[in-house]
Amino acid sequence: MRHGTQHADVVPVELEAALRGGPFHVALRAAIAARGLPLQRVQHHLSRHGVRVGVTSLSYWQQGARRPQRPESLRAVRALEEILQLPDESLIRLLATSDEQPGPDRPASRSYRALVEASGVLEQLLAELEAPLDDGLITIGHHDRVRIGSRRELLARESHHIVRAHRDGVDRYIAVHHGDPGCAPERIAVHALENCRTGRVRRHHDAGLLVAELLFDTRLHSGDTFLFRYAFEDGTAGTSGEHVRGFRAPGGQYALQVRFDETALPVRCHRFTQQSAAAPRSGRQELRLSGLHHSVHLVEPRVRPGIVGICWDWD
Repeated sequence: MRHGTQHADVVPVELEAALRGGPFHVALRAAIAARGLPLQRVQHHLSRHGVRVGVTSLSYWQQGARRPQRPESLRAVRALEEILQLPDESLIRLLATSDEQPGPDRPASRSYRALVEASGVLEQLLAELEAPLDDGLITIGHHDRVRIGSRRELLARESHHIVRAHRDGVDRYIAVHHGDPGCAPERIAVHALENCRTGRVRRHHDAGLLVAELLFDTRLHSGDTFLFRYAFEDGTAGTSGEHVRGFRAPGGQYALQVRFDETALPVRCHRFTQQSAAAPRSGRQELRLSGLHHSVHLVEPRVRPGIVGICWDWD
């Protein structure tokens, strides 16, 4: 039942509080958890109501990384109220009264990466690997190559680093991979490609996070330079809409290249910067796809603390 005292009898305290005060994504996540439904089952129920919404979109919505605003998405929200046995207009009301007003089904003002970092999960995983805040390395050059597949998913990221040690004894690097919402970190592989080998690996399913220790084949002395390559093989999530890289300290050149499958090309791409994961985006600049390899790129001659990234629209 959806109304009156009968409904109140089956609403957990946490869900009742979320429906009363929001925000929308917290209420949705609490409602789905209260009913014990995996997202695939939620999607199935929506299809029976004549509404088509992907599992990735549902994951974005309940994480707060996207907000439903298109007409079809609002139909889905009303159907969710029935599927999850919620009072009429309870989720719609939270959308209408929210202070955040991002574009239709676009990333909210706080990105998924910001939500992950705010949760403290990354710090927890780094602590498990006993990773110091200062890893003893200065970046001279860093090139990320990202591949987006035919299903619009993040297939892989290969990273090429050139570093200089600023203290003696450095023999490892901690690589971090933020998967897209809905990814399966247990199925994401890390590959040590050149001048390193894989050490300890830590994963966090709910946060979509993988942290890997890359061990060098030597101990560096202060002033030594070192070159190494590694890659993350993903392909476990749904539609990807951006790739970002965060920097804690100033360094040398950074290049990011995103290559798209020829059967799934975005309609537009932009570069952007952020002072922090929770800060507004700035420095927005349109990027044009190359004709032969269907890729876009950015180059930062000297990185500063903060975030740089590329985002894209599919339609």
